[in-house]
Amino acid sequence: MDALAPVLLGLIVIVLSVPLARRIGVSSPILLVVIGLGVSLLPFMPHVEVDPEWILVGILPPLLYAAAVRLPAVEFRRDAAPIAGLAIALVVISSLLLGAVFVALVPGLGFPLAVAFGAILSPTDAVATSIVKKLGIAPRVVTMLEGESLLNDATALVLLRSAIATVAAGFSFWGTVGTFVWGVASAVAIGMIVGLVNLRLRRWIGNAAANTALGFAVPFLAYLPTEHLGGSGLVAAVVAGITTGQGATRRFTAEQRISDELTWRTVELTLEGAVFLIMGLELRAIVAANFERHDGPWLAVLLAAGALVVIVVARAGYVALLVWLQSRRSSRRERVHEAIVSGRLDGMADGRHAATMRQRLTRMLHDLNYYAASPLTWKHGTVIVWAGMRGVVTLAAAQTLPRDTPARELLILTAFLVAVVSLLLQGLTLPGLVRRLRIPASVDADPRSERSRLDAELQGAALARLSDPGLAKESGDPFDPALLHRLGHRMAKPPEEDAVQQFADARELRIVMIEAMRDRLVELGNEGSFSSAALRHALAELDADQIGLELRRDDQ
Repeated sequence: MDALAPVLLGLIVIVLSVPLARRIGVSSPILLVVIGLGVSLLPFMPHVEVDPEWILVGILPPLLYAAAVRLPAVEFRRDAAPIAGLAIALVVISSLLLGAVFVALVPGLGFPLAVAFGAILSPTDAVATSIVKKLGIAPRVVTMLEGESLLNDATALVLLRSAIATVAAGFSFWGTVGTFVWGVASAVAIGMIVGLVNLRLRRWIGNAAANTALGFAVPFLAYLPTEHLGGSGLVAAVVAGITTGQGATRRFTAEQRISDELTWRTVELTLEGAVFLIMGLELRAIVAANFERHDGPWLAVLLAAGALVVIVVARAGYVALLVWLQSRRSSRRERVHEAIVSGRLDGMADGRHAATMRQRLTRMLHDLNYYAASPLTWKHGTVIVWAGMRGVVTLAAAQTLPRDTPARELLILTAFLVAVVSLLLQGLTLPGLVRRLRIPASVDADPRSERSRLDAELQGAALARLSDPGLAKESGDPFDPALLHRLGHRMAKPPEEDAVQQFADARELRIVMIEAMRDRLVELGNEGSFSSAALRHALAELDADQIGLELRRDDQ
């Protein structure tokens, strides 16, 4: 009972921070860190220490799963290579560079432990994504930052585990690489299995309330067995979320999808707010430990400043290389685009697999149009570099360092300072940087035109379904031809109040049409014809329409 009051108070603070942050023009997580810092410094406030296992096991799996479920799949596929580079290669490079620095600056810290601590400081936080979204930056940049923050947490923790295992068993290059590869590969396999089983089981259950209850368990069902087998439970939770999110359109009912959307948005808001509030509240205990063992926090301040310089320089170098490679590929993409448009590749679409090849060429054409419309320039690269702020994973992972680590309290405070300073410094100055760079507003900033084109595609699919000679009711009886004609005529006109909805046959026919439009939506998603945001918006509209029809049908 004693713990209930602080939890409720923290929940109220998290909820109130959302409108308050919007009013003062800062990100809610940054505001929560500041609130936590202020409260921790009050003289009557006791030291707050949260077991890092609560964060690594209890909070991060559902938090990452919630983000993975809503991942923009089309854009993520298109930029999978640069996202993987930022989330894997850059984490490894940063960890090695930071390891070399800490070996030189922290007495008694061996290279494996120094690399482990470098891995702790390497992952970025998703808070940058929420800031960049509000600034009108190209969705491509937002997707890259979102994908990086989703995957590099797991990469860093796998590398941390591998480095600590090296300390215990002795260094072996191939042994360390093997531990890393097994940690990722086993997690991907288990995550996919859990995601696929989740889709089939929840489709069979049907009931939305029961499905929501089962959904809460999915990230932990992926996390726990993976950790038991020596893999990365966070990678498994992310993969399970991606698998579930991409299969939900086909497998789940409209009610299940709407319920899931609200549920996981609530989970993400609450857990993300909790971890940032905890970050601020733990300051006093961490500083006190350094006063006891290291004569104050000043050495940690110097180490944190040096680490931030290394992190930003390494990130700038890698992103500069990434932008240069993307510009080099643009000329080759233009040649491929010209070949597709001119029809020189049409011969490849002949034979048995003609339909599959045509679909691939169509998707390739849409991908090339996307790259041409959203090129990565040095200005976008600058935003990607400065948006690489650290967060709660850094602080939680630092507290998992072995108890016998030399200068452990010093390293924990250093990690805390790196996370908090990067969040406040980079997070608060990022909007000003974007204004100074004068990046042109994204052509995708106004989605109305794209949504109009998507609505036209879906209406075309519905009208095609109406003209299908085999169209029939669930009972097998044919629909009234006059009703088919009347509803088709109404769909071809601008939207207006549809009196036909008053009749049971018309409602059933509308549901059939919605299902046809949803099937077309899946096809358009596979082709890459529209952005994930437009597809998600259209799916939500179809689901809401179907739920309304089903409710009116059940009332009779």
